[in-house]
Amino acid sequence: MAPYRARRWAWLGAVTGLLAALLVFAPARWLGAILGGLSGDKLQLVNARGTAWSGQGDLLFSGGEGSRGQTALPQGIRWTLRPAWSQGPALQASLSSPCCTEQPIGITVRPGLGNADLVFSAFSSRWPAALLVGLGTPWNTLRLDGQLLFQSPGFTVAWHSGRPQLKGLLVIEARDLATRVSTLRPLGSYRVELRARPEGDQATLALTTLSGGLQLQGNGQWVGGRLRFRGDAQAAPGNETALANLLSIIGRREGVRSLLTFG
Repeated sequence: MAPYRARRWAWLGAVTGLLAALLVFAPARWLGAILGGLSGDKLQLVNARGTAWSGQGDLLFSGGEGSRGQTALPQGIRWTLRPAWSQGPALQASLSSPCCTEQPIGITVRPGLGNADLVFSAFSSRWPAALLVGLGTPWNTLRLDGQLLFQSPGFTVAWHSGRPQLKGLLVIEARDLATRVSTLRPLGSYRVELRARPEGDQATLALTTLSGGLQLQGNGQWVGGRLRFRGDAQAAPGNETALANLLSIIGRREGVRSLLTFG
């Protein structure tokens, strides 16, 4: 019996060691497979190097499975991932990009039984609007240029019983936007505020124009995991001819205005 027990413990030790090695040295490409599956291949991590815990790679934006168009984030992304135990088991991630983040973005992932929380620490980052082209319609028609500035004092995306919930404040500023379907360059600069209630079941969205010949405004609500938005677009005096084609593309015309609706 002693040799049998020794062999059994040897096999158990070998299997445990193998599993530990796989966990510690999990290749970075595994994260790419996870990201592609969660996003429906709209976000793809390619040329991944390092491990799942510390690595870098190229981030592609795509219209999803079967899409032919893609855009790549300049200089790619870098990440670190660490286990944490504050307020229960969690993973703490740090995400950075040489082109777009002055400071790494801190993210805490808290998985649960049928639930998950994605908690973003306070952050500020700047991304090229041209990345949106890779996501397909309507972005590949508009082909936007400019900068997208994302800021937040803290923001949470949670999934509870299969329904997404939002908490906190997220501000997006689109600066000096331009498009190939209008001769007016730039169109203007705009601000979007997504402000969620502490309980997470509802959020409000406000769109305002900071400057420019294309005037955008509107308000929306996030309720039950769905966004409903109503707004309008119109040309500032003197820009009607330059913006006529764009206004017909982005919404339903009603006199000098173009109505913007979703949900």
